[in-house]
Amino acid sequence: MTTAAALSGSETSSEKPSLRTVDLRGPAGRLEALLNEGAADSQFVGLVCHPHPIGGGTMHNKVVYHAMKVLNAPEWGLRWPVLRFNFRGTGLSEGQHDGRAESADVSAALDWLQAEYKLPVVLLGFSFGAAMAIAASCGTDSETMRKASLRALVALGLPTQGFGHTYRYPALSECSLPKLFLSGDGDSFAPQQDLLQVVDTAADPKNLVLVPGADHFFTGQLDRMQRSLASWLKEQVQ
Repeated sequence: MTTAAALSGSETSSEKPSLRTVDLRGPAGRLEALLNEGAADSQFVGLVCHPHPIGGGTMHNKVVYHAMKVLNAPEWGLRWPVLRFNFRGTGLSEGQHDGRAESADVSAALDWLQAEYKLPVVLLGFSFGAAMAIAASCGTDSETMRKASLRALVALGLPTQGFGHTYRYPALSECSLPKLFLSGDGDSFAPQQDLLQVVDTAADPKNLVLVPGADHFFTGQLDRMQRSLASWLKEQVQ
């Protein structure tokens, strides 16, 4: 399963990216957010969504942080601006956790990025964040895709079960975005057979990568996760 998107990256720079807070407004109120600024000539921006708040997930989660570094840090060669935020009811974000309405928080972050940069967006989510990213980008609201100029979607550790909930993704069957499904082959929140079924029902273009020996959090395998993510993104750049 291969992708055929045409993305382009920015020049590598030794300049250290800066970090700033963002006043992001969502449907439930203010969302605590951080922006890792990128190269001045960036042609893409990134959004990374965090895992389930009930499990302690925040924008500072290690998988979220390491994924952000691939898109933003000079050593990976992309140098894109990357936004992270806390879902409603998490950290200093206003509102209360819902479990489904957080997809609207993703949409708000996409709208902010588009207004700020007017550049195509690469959307990543880890675990619950991946589920909310899919809901925001592959749902019936095609206006979201148009307004945000979404160009690619990455689902890290996409769950099929967890916290008393079964996750299903029927919207993926109509989602024409280039998609990367990147998980550990020992992910307890997405048994391989369940994940294979989800990917099989997703529309092309799509790629599935299972990191050998990795659990849901890519424990001890974060570097492998990063290399797999970087390789897929750079395929889109060419």
